Amino acid sequence: MDFQESMELVGQVIDAAGVAAIVIGAVAATIMAGRGLLRREPGVYKEFRRFLGRSILLGLELLVAADIIKTVAVTPTLNDVAVLAAIVVIRTFLSWSLELEISGRWPWQKEEASEGESTKKQGKATENAPEKESGTTPGGTPDRASETA
Repeated sequence: MDFQESMELVGQVIDAAGVAAIVIGAVAATIMAGRGLLRREPGVYKEFRRFLGRSILLGLELLVAADIIKTVAVTPTLNDVAVLAAIVVIRTFLSWSLELEISGRWPWQKEEASEGESTKKQGKATENAPEKESGTTPGGTPDRASETA
């Protein structure tokens, strides 16, 4: 088996893993949603969409990786690269759309939101912390330790 054949095989295995991720995710999401509906749990539809969307995202990323491996492993022609570029653009757009549907934010907004939330949490922690003036305790009475210093 030469290099090209082995890369084709690797690409096919990753393709199969991508399809399996989507199918298994869809089946698991459906089973979990069915169980939740039978138990009359709230938010079943939202959790179903989130789980299914994440499964599709994982599958799409594996399929893109397989396409890249298969295209780069063989001697790529300009036509092969153009087709790969179109596939990557379409799948990237789908991934971003799914991420927006799942989380309500674009992928590049996650870190900004996380940083903002941590800043807000830090601000709340300092707002709730009692202020200590030099020479006084939190209650405002003189601090004996500062008098001796």
